[in-house]
Amino acid sequence: MAHGPLQQARRVRPALLAPLATRSNALHAGAWWLWALGLAAAASRTRNPLLLALLIGVAGYVVAARRTSSPWARSYGAFVKLGLVIIAIRLLFAMVLGSPVPGTHVLFTLPEVPLPEWARGVRLGGRVTAEGLLFALYDALRLATLLICVGAANALASPARLLKSLPGALYEAGVAVVVAMTFAPNLVADVRRLRAARRLRGRPDRGLRGLFQVGLPVLEGALERSVALAAAMDARGYGRTAAVPSAVRRTTAVLTVGGLIGVCLGTYGLLADQGGGFGVPVLALGLAAALAGLWLGGRRSVRSRYRPDRWGVRAWVVAGSGVAVAALLVRLGSLAPEQLDPPTVPLAAPELPLWPAAAVLLGLVPAFVAPRPSEGT
Repeated sequence: MAHGPLQQARRVRPALLAPLATRSNALHAGAWWLWALGLAAAASRTRNPLLLALLIGVAGYVVAARRTSSPWARSYGAFVKLGLVIIAIRLLFAMVLGSPVPGTHVLFTLPEVPLPEWARGVRLGGRVTAEGLLFALYDALRLATLLICVGAANALASPARLLKSLPGALYEAGVAVVVAMTFAPNLVADVRRLRAARRLRGRPDRGLRGLFQVGLPVLEGALERSVALAAAMDARGYGRTAAVPSAVRRTTAVLTVGGLIGVCLGTYGLLADQGGGFGVPVLALGLAAALAGLWLGGRRSVRSRYRPDRWGVRAWVVAGSGVAVAALLVRLGSLAPEQLDPPTVPLAAPELPLWPAAAVLLGLVPAFVAPRPSEGT
């Protein structure tokens, strides 16, 4: 009996240390966003529907393998459905407003509405060609892929942990972004919960009537969360800043704004067909200036971090896989642009290029490297 308390303590100790081990193995939220943004950048470089479908499949596989049961992880399906809606709307616009791509294969003809002289170049109705619809489908699929990649990051990265990892100068803006990011997942969770409750009570949850009866409690819950969030932020002293000299504030503003402009110009140079010569140096200078501005701006923040997340080897591998996909498709696009941008005139079935497809498959690395959902959030 003397060893009873000691044995009980030994049994309790692993349970107490389990959260610490889980936290040490958890992947940094910024790594997921860099991976997803790399896939999105790769999608912006191609209009090949097979490569875009492969990017969607890679993002979906990683989400299915590594997402948790948190509310934000359930919003991935909503992003996929929104992507399908974007494709449908783009095809509808192509049929009604026409397409800039000339075509000879007429599918059907809509009644054309005559427009005044000042609206020259715009038409309503008329011929709908297969080439025009195919061009619209490629463009819409690229936009949907960008949205799905962002949805993958939203489903895999914890918004709260991402906010904690932001520099002090971006904390206020980060709070606004995180609140906006968590609004949609919580809204989706509320809708599912209320619809399930109505089905259990034998009440309709579909149709216009069900929409109105579910929408009011959902909006009420969103309002209650907003009030509770505002009270919590006020209680924690949100918005307090430390006093810094005016010269430091001006230098911070100049470095941050100038650095962000440089980042935008450098990124445009890298993504544009002709601009790789100035893209890299401008991007490097912009990043250096922006980081310096963020470091100086962090002096105004009086908040502290409790057990900050570490950027480990797994985070480097996950982020590097997304960056590698983007870099390889940019490089392959400059070498063989016809593989990433298949023509729609004349009509031809798209082909899956070997090396760009292999580059996209590098995005599957997080499915095998990142910790499993049972290991962290």
